[in-house]
Amino acid sequence: MNLAKAQAVISRRFDRLNVHGIGFNDLMILYVLRQSTDGKMRRIDLADQIGLTASGITRMLLPMEKIGLVTREANERDARVSYVVLTSAGKQLFEDAEKTASTLASEIVPALKPKDFNLLADLLSSLGGKIA
Repeated sequence: MNLAKAQAVISRRFDRLNVHGIGFNDLMILYVLRQSTDGKMRRIDLADQIGLTASGITRMLLPMEKIGLVTREANERDARVSYVVLTSAGKQLFEDAEKTASTLASEIVPALKPKDFNLLADLLSSLGGKIA
């Protein structure tokens, strides 16, 4: 129950990303794409990185495509495969929103000793895996 409450508190704090017109999940998508080779990924790989289903990532990407943060790119060799590509507008928005997210993260996770921070980071990675 404490884990669920912590998740709710963290989600509520990251709602402040709405000043950039995006939510936390949008920021995660932009982050993963920014870290990827050439700023693009297959949809299914992006879904796996974020922890969503293929249909879930598709629903999340539609509004991002409409406002020009990401675009689709077909695979030249396999028509069944499409890529999600980070646009220049998406890169710029990510850079702006990342500053806000870093500030929010600093507020959520108080200054920890390096040993305690590493313990927390290891625990979170073991629960949900690493993102990019």
